[in-house]
Amino acid sequence: MKKVKFLTGVFFLFLQAVIAQPQKTLNLMPIPQKLNIKEGKLYIDSTLRLAIHGSPAHRIYPAATRFLRRLDEQTILWFKQNQVSSSDNDLKSLLQIHVEKPGLIRLKEDESYQLEVNENRITIKAATDIGAMYGLETLLQLLEADEKGFYFPQVSIQDAPRFPWRGLMIDVVRHWIPYEVIIRNIDAMLAVKMNVLHLHLTDDQGFRVESKVHPKLHEKGSNGQYFTQEQLRDIVKYAADRGIRVVPEFDMPGHASSWFPGYPEYASAKGTYQIETKYSHFEPAPTMDPTNESLYPFLDTFIQEMTNIFPDEYIHIGGDENRGQQWDANPKIQEFKKKHNLHSNMELQTWFNGRLQKILAKYGKKMMGWDEILEPGISKDIMIHSWRGKHSLTEAAKMGYPVIISSGYYVDLLFDAKDYYLNEPLEEGHDLTPEQLANVYGGESAMWGEIVSAETIDSRAWPSTAAIAERLWSPREIRDVKDMYRRLEITSNRLEFLGLNHNKNYEVMLKRLTNGADITALKTFVDVVEPMKELSRRKQGITYYTYTPLTMVVDVAKPDSKVAREFTWLVEDFLQKPTIEFGNKIKAYYSMWIENHSRLQETMKVAPAIREIEPVSANLARLSLIGSELVDYILAKSAGKLKYKNRIDYDKADDLADEMRFMVKPRGNVEFIKIIDSTKKLLTYAVD
Repeated sequence: MKKVKFLTGVFFLFLQAVIAQPQKTLNLMPIPQKLNIKEGKLYIDSTLRLAIHGSPAHRIYPAATRFLRRLDEQTILWFKQNQVSSSDNDLKSLLQIHVEKPGLIRLKEDESYQLEVNENRITIKAATDIGAMYGLETLLQLLEADEKGFYFPQVSIQDAPRFPWRGLMIDVVRHWIPYEVIIRNIDAMLAVKMNVLHLHLTDDQGFRVESKVHPKLHEKGSNGQYFTQEQLRDIVKYAADRGIRVVPEFDMPGHASSWFPGYPEYASAKGTYQIETKYSHFEPAPTMDPTNESLYPFLDTFIQEMTNIFPDEYIHIGGDENRGQQWDANPKIQEFKKKHNLHSNMELQTWFNGRLQKILAKYGKKMMGWDEILEPGISKDIMIHSWRGKHSLTEAAKMGYPVIISSGYYVDLLFDAKDYYLNEPLEEGHDLTPEQLANVYGGESAMWGEIVSAETIDSRAWPSTAAIAERLWSPREIRDVKDMYRRLEITSNRLEFLGLNHNKNYEVMLKRLTNGADITALKTFVDVVEPMKELSRRKQGITYYTYTPLTMVVDVAKPDSKVAREFTWLVEDFLQKPTIEFGNKIKAYYSMWIENHSRLQETMKVAPAIREIEPVSANLARLSLIGSELVDYILAKSAGKLKYKNRIDYDKADDLADEMRFMVKPRGNVEFIKIIDSTKKLLTYAVD
């Protein structure tokens, strides 16, 4: 009970903080298509009940029950209504849900809804139960509180997605990502109205699917880390109950090392194979032999088996990054190319894709693949997955292919949430016709697994994926970055309440690094630094393996530091208006980082694992000394109190700039670029 009271208090304070100032967008993410905020509040108490009318699929009843339990957990109002069923249709209930028809788990299903909160009733109307579930998620996000209690603001919302394909791709191969992680990510996806879970199930480092038809695939290709068919069916059902499709990916003909430990006869070169443990381009890369006629019955039976697990109309075949070295070195394959008038490896791969597509079509499936498969002669019903740039999306749409994009949405590259948020799927000034625009179905956040674990994956995928979810759902014109960050922080907390661990694991990992010692100094440091962006971490002379521990400082640091971001905004405000108030706030940050360095050095005496960051902390302290002096200089200059002998000349400015450039070089794979850039701005302002 003490724990319940504590959590209730924490949540109430959280609500008070987020509603301190009225916002046009409230605390919603994604922002609805049409939002009309009215005057008035509808307070709720333990008598709240809901009723469901119409012809929904059965999934709406457990969904409505989950809604009540989550609302009860947030408010501790002890609602009397328990399991919602079809008998709950009382027209006097406070919350009325009207559903026209059952929703199907398919592409382009109607996901629209209307939500009305007035002085005495809440009404959700939707064409399908899927839309009704989204309405319930929006209603949960509307919950606020004041001194009188919990309430919903009176609003009128009409909502529908901008794009029908709003996905999250999770690579479960490079590092094994188990069942329970997938489940909690499905819950998070529904909360931000995403509707496609793309599971990358096979690659060079593992075959993560149980095959009863070809059991040596998982027995010899997974090190015992794979999903059983029962688990996969559970995932598919769990997702479907939340309106989410599951699209499996089986990478072929390249990225195929894990197929061959059990079945080497289908490789393009003879030999003994094992799953890879490194993350790099292998030379020569193990690749399927498309000229081996026995390969196709093998794939036929495998695909037939998988279609009984995955009901979605699409199966993703990868098709990317096949450099064809094994093909080039195989005389039989070269002879085959000549015989069939295939002039390049890409033409041979297109020929393979054609054979594969016929197998998929035999079982009622459509092919999907990364944009390398976009070659002349492929069928128009193949879905193109653009990852190398928006040009491939535009090209595919113009050629009449359905297409989605992940370019700019690779969350494993650890960019800021704003970079993903502002990444518009369509090229600026595109010349697509309305018919061609209809071929653009949406996009996916891509969570590749080279340098994540089950412990860290949430902190890499979220909350940035929520920003991507809004980009794919909300109107294109919604682009206010600061408001996005305001709402993203609230959404991040809600996702934690729902079960994600992107914040929960933070202090736990810090405690491990300090061997249980006080984490205060380490946390102050890690709060402001960020992991190296893009693929930079893999270019620092360290070879990463599937068994490399991902528990270093870089693995704990968040990709988009709130402290660094807010410091950047503070410096921008100061340079617009150099007041003592702003200046003192900046100096408080600098003082904290100066003082923290010596404290962190003390922690390092009992925590050898963090000693690699000592030079970074020293540079941050040195930069803070420079920055603090620059703030004083600017304040004196603005007040007209600067003496000539104290002026910064250009030589000294160049020396300071050089020193800051040296600090850019990361140590321990972490960096504080935002602080360096902001301090450079102070220097530029000072010498102008």
